[in-house]
Amino acid sequence: MSDNRSDKIIKIIKKAAAEFMQKESNGASLITITDVKLSNDEKYANILFTVLPEDKEDAVLEFTKRIRSEFRHFIKSNTKLGRIPSFDFEVDLGEKHRQKIDTIPLK
Repeated sequence: MSDNRSDKIIKIIKKAAAEFMQKESNGASLITITDVKLSNDEKYANILFTVLPEDKEDAVLEFTKRIRSEFRHFIKSNTKLGRIPSFDFEVDLGEKHRQKIDTIPLK
């Protein structure tokens, strides 16, 4: 497996996840797909996201867990990926921490 191939798969999944969330979410929060972590064997993809407002995070995480099979079907129908990995979603804590650091005033 080449890194170039993995990078392409990640790019495709990230774009598709953003499209899917835009279509499927109820608009009560802004869901941003920040990253995709693909396992070395390309069998598992973990999709990371942030949510605004933050108090909607738990509801969005629950929503993403419920719609995993619909997302898999969306990927099959809307991309040319051969093997479709198993998907999971999680809040991007690294991005969340980075955003908090950006708000700390400099002296």
